[in-house]
Amino acid sequence: MLTAGGLLLLGGRLGDLFGRRRMFVTGVVVFAVASLSSGLATTAGMLVASRFGQGVGEALASPAALSMVALLFSDERERVKAFGIWGAVTGTAATAGVMLSGVVTDLAGWRWLFLVNLPVAAIAVVAAFRPAGESRADGTGRVDVPGAVLVTGGLLAVVDGLLAAAEHEWGSTRVLVSLLGGIGALAAFVVVETRAAHPLVPLRFFANRVRVSANMANVFLAVAMTVFFFLFTLYMQNVLGLSPLRTGLAYLPFCGTCFVGYWISARLMRLAGLRVTLVGGFLVGAAGMLWLGDIPAHGSFVAEVMPATLVLGLGLGTCFPALAVAALHGVTEQDAGIESGVQTTVYQLGGALGLAVFATLALRHERGLAATGMDAATAATGGYRLAFGILAVVFLIGAALSLLTGNAPLPDLRQAVDAALLAHTILA
Repeated sequence: MLTAGGLLLLGGRLGDLFGRRRMFVTGVVVFAVASLSSGLATTAGMLVASRFGQGVGEALASPAALSMVALLFSDERERVKAFGIWGAVTGTAATAGVMLSGVVTDLAGWRWLFLVNLPVAAIAVVAAFRPAGESRADGTGRVDVPGAVLVTGGLLAVVDGLLAAAEHEWGSTRVLVSLLGGIGALAAFVVVETRAAHPLVPLRFFANRVRVSANMANVFLAVAMTVFFFLFTLYMQNVLGLSPLRTGLAYLPFCGTCFVGYWISARLMRLAGLRVTLVGGFLVGAAGMLWLGDIPAHGSFVAEVMPATLVLGLGLGTCFPALAVAALHGVTEQDAGIESGVQTTVYQLGGALGLAVFATLALRHERGLAATGMDAATAATGGYRLAFGILAVVFLIGAALSLLTGNAPLPDLRQAVDAALLAHTILA
């Protein structure tokens, strides 16, 4: 998360200048090599270095992949269909990854969490050469070196500070130096970009209200989703006593309602528009998260916990395809890579912010309850319940931001229904 969050904007710009497919393949290869190194790691230092390499690979491949999707489909209706599939695949990958990690860890060991990436990477590289031709921005251009240094360093420092806040006090030197240094670098980046001949992030990006508001909403979705996966996994293992295998399988119903949400999202975009779809998805997610705020310390997963995850999955599944469409609204070939990088960067930053704030909040509340003599399971559940309850408010903020998208002028979305159904068929 630290490495990818800091390098995604630069990775997106490199794809624009030197070719999106080239950057995608390079990123996938780097990620695969780093995954192999992680799986074979014999020391903690080797594992950390390998994980750094995975972040570099992700930063190169992720924005390139999304911009390739945006540019391969010149017809607007086909593009929306492709974005619908992208959103469904992205959401499913996030949920399925959490589910499968428990299964793989229990059955094969933690090393296979990394080694399983190798055949997937091989398939991705082969698939990248199926579309016709390379794509890059018009003109020669160049890398905005001062801007790249400032934004990369600034984002790395901010993400590092947010992650450090989960272990240290917010007012500690460790946290403040990273956060203030990162914010200062990002402020300098804004100044540099206003004067650069070839800015890393063109100011015209911020002229599209739909795109900007969607990326803002994406931050809050990332906060909610990242924290949910982290704390809910801890709840199932530490409170309910589930094994990694059973924890992974417990996510299956949640994944199922995510699929339903994809289909609903596509149909709602066609019938009611982008704004209604996003607001509706966030409100349903808020209801599910509020329900999770009442999980029991001692009870039945099926009867008392699973229903809340079904509602949450429905809301998240509705949000993903709509955000994928909105975040790249009006994208041009010239800026497809950097705009894809922005979308992925804000999601990474949201995830880091969520972990820093809510993991700390839950842990401190748990310790406070334990100090009163409460048993460990009840105290831990109290921390999780507090975090989930506040995350319901995070969903409401996302709904409010979604209102800013307005009645975006989208193309005919009838084929988006087919996209959701196609994604369901592929991934089921």
